[in-house]
Amino acid sequence: MQSDPVTILLAHNQWASRQILEACEKLSAEQFHQKFEMGPGSLQNTVAHILGATRAWTQVMAGQTPTTRLDQDGQTRTPRELSGLLDSISADFAAESARLPLDHAVTRVRDGKTYVLTRGAVVMQVTTHAMHHRAQCLNMLRHLGVKPLPPSGVIEWTQMAKSV
Repeated sequence: MQSDPVTILLAHNQWASRQILEACEKLSAEQFHQKFEMGPGSLQNTVAHILGATRAWTQVMAGQTPTTRLDQDGQTRTPRELSGLLDSISADFAAESARLPLDHAVTRVRDGKTYVLTRGAVVMQVTTHAMHHRAQCLNMLRHLGVKPLPPSGVIEWTQMAKSV
C-alpha cells in the first residue's frame, strides 16, 4: 500500500483521468465533442487541456520552453488517442518530478508574467488542476446521462487497487 503523498498524487492523477477516458470511450463522437457551458467546453477539449497543461509543466520542470499545447493545436482526438497520450505524458511528468528534489525552483514565463515555483508546487498545481477539470468532466458526463459516473476519488483508487 502506498504512503508517499507524491507517489499517491501522481498515480491517482493518472488513474482518475483514465477513468474519465474509459467512460468517454462509450460515448458517440457527437457526445464526446458536445459543447457545455463549463470549463474548456467539451469532454475532448477538457481532457486535452488537462494533458496539455501537464505536458507544459513537465517541460518547464525540465528547463524547456513549452511546446504548443494539445488543447491549442487545432487537432481533435478520440478518447483512445487521448488515453495513449495520458500514458506517455503521465510517465514523463512522474520521471521529471523525481529527477530533482521537490524544493528546487523552476521558472515559467507565460503571457508576459513570470512564475517562480518549487517543483513540489508544480506537482500540486498539475494534480489539483487536473482534479478541478475532471470534476467538470464528471458534470458533463452526468448531463449526458452516463450512469454510473466513473470513480475518481483517492479512496476509490485505493480500494480498486486492492482488488486487482
